Amino acid sequence: MTLSMKEEKKPEFDLVVLSKVLKLAAPYKGLFIFCLVMAFIMAPIANSRPMIISKMVDDHIFTKDLDGLTMWAVIYLVLVLLNAVIRYLFTYYSNYLGQSVIKDLRVKVFDHISSLKLRFFDQTPVGKIITRTIGDVQAINEIFTQGVLTMLADILGIFAIIGFMMYNSWRLTLICLATMPLMIIATMIFKEKVKVAFFKVRNEISAMNSFLQEQISGMQVVQMFNAEKQEAEKFKKINRKYTQANLDAIEYYAIFYPVVELISAIALALLVWWGSKGIWNHTISPGAFVAFPMYLNMLFRPIRMLADKFNTLQMGLVAANRVFNLLEDDATIPDYGEKAINKLKGEVQFKNVGFAYDEENFVLDNISFKLPAGQTLAIVGSTGSGKTTIINILNRFYDIQKGNILIDKIDIKHYPKKELRDRVAMVLQDVFLFNGTVMDNIRLRDGSITREKIIEASKMIGAHPFIEKLPGEYDFVITERGSNLSMGQRQLISFVRALVFDPDILILDEATSSIDSETESIIQYAIEKLIEKRTSIIIAHRLSTIRHADKIIVLDSGKKMEEGTHEELLDSEDGFYKKLYEKQFEESMLT
Repeated sequence: MTLSMKEEKKPEFDLVVLSKVLKLAAPYKGLFIFCLVMAFIMAPIANSRPMIISKMVDDHIFTKDLDGLTMWAVIYLVLVLLNAVIRYLFTYYSNYLGQSVIKDLRVKVFDHISSLKLRFFDQTPVGKIITRTIGDVQAINEIFTQGVLTMLADILGIFAIIGFMMYNSWRLTLICLATMPLMIIATMIFKEKVKVAFFKVRNEISAMNSFLQEQISGMQVVQMFNAEKQEAEKFKKINRKYTQANLDAIEYYAIFYPVVELISAIALALLVWWGSKGIWNHTISPGAFVAFPMYLNMLFRPIRMLADKFNTLQMGLVAANRVFNLLEDDATIPDYGEKAINKLKGEVQFKNVGFAYDEENFVLDNISFKLPAGQTLAIVGSTGSGKTTIINILNRFYDIQKGNILIDKIDIKHYPKKELRDRVAMVLQDVFLFNGTVMDNIRLRDGSITREKIIEASKMIGAHPFIEKLPGEYDFVITERGSNLSMGQRQLISFVRALVFDPDILILDEATSSIDSETESIIQYAIEKLIEKRTSIIIAHRLSTIRHADKIIVLDSGKKMEEGTHEELLDSEDGFYKKLYEKQFEESMLT
């Protein structure tokens, strides 16, 4: 089931999910228990004030006992201060608990996302992943800060208030509770309506995040084709849906709170009417009559807030369910490698390899070849022929369905993924640079790679002269995706990055296809230095760059059509490689 399909399910209160959320607090059990204790202490202390006022009126004001009145006034003040301290401790530490839990959960989610197959990212919009990692995880925080703990405190408070009310006057208590069925009905209707509205809000914000991420990432294409107006119209529709979802929720609040005030006013009117009669016939004390309006306010406030907090709890559980679904997603490459790697010789062999991204439509069909250690293999073919797929499965970004891939005569599944990828480096056509310094982007924040080693590698590749000219040199800050560098500069940095990790197998994926002819000579020199004395696989668009490869494989529609050296393939009559070469030669002559 896809993420979008899961989001269409109606939110239900799920005790299983709640238990999973509470288990997240296991490392902070002491803090959780402390918050529970504070909730139990706060309930009687916070709601005892009306009873003290009742006692002050009946026992000391009407009897003109100033000393007793002063004593109870001090007790009242102490209880108010004590309640303030306890409420502070409860509020602060329940929020501290929630923040601690989601801090750990964010790390757990990020680590899990980092381990998922690339296929997951092919199928899932980045905006949805961001919503899971940030928005949904933050909603789980509210289960602790506005959900379970505060609801428990409110419920305890309600029982404490009713207990004090019954102690003061059971007659007035029954009168106050006469309107409770109306309050319960209004609360249940409100809870159900807001639940659906909040569910729509979360779905719409997820859709908006996905749209914005896609549009901002592809803004160059949008502006290139003057599609700003069309995309703005799409955004207006998404924004309108999101706004309407919020307005629906606001409307229910706008109805519910006045209804609660109306029910509260009716209860107060009944209280005054019945209480006045009770004072006249001496069945109700003046102190109780003074205290009960306070009781009434303290009773209705948590009941009114419980519906809102229950919805917060429920939407937190919906968000938690989404996060748990992500964490339970088994779209990971199995890692059961037991063969430790210190260094590879670099012999690569594909044996009857078949691979399909969707388990059905094979993009590689019965591919076999052998690349001796230290030699260079070039793979050529038209777009969609399966060139990039070969390097993806060699790195175990995807697992194959048929055949075997061997490195040094051992199936790559027997190598631990991390160790395998440590010994294989890739330089891609679309170089991704992170926001940070040139130094950080080269060593990817691996502190074991020294500055001296990076400078030495840069000089070997030929990148040192251009880096020296940057403001701050190796400490020059690269903006997101390397937008303040040219394509050639970004490519050179990626070459240095590959070299400092000293791989045994090097893969170059169309590394010169987007480079101008002036920069290509520098890049070509860097490539020659990189592939020197190591096994290399080059995916090339420009056939002139692979003439000296030890072996060339030609792919077409996922099948190997030809194999041989540059000269051997050119000697082949009506061969695929010869046709591709002649076509490129003609195009270069025309330009």
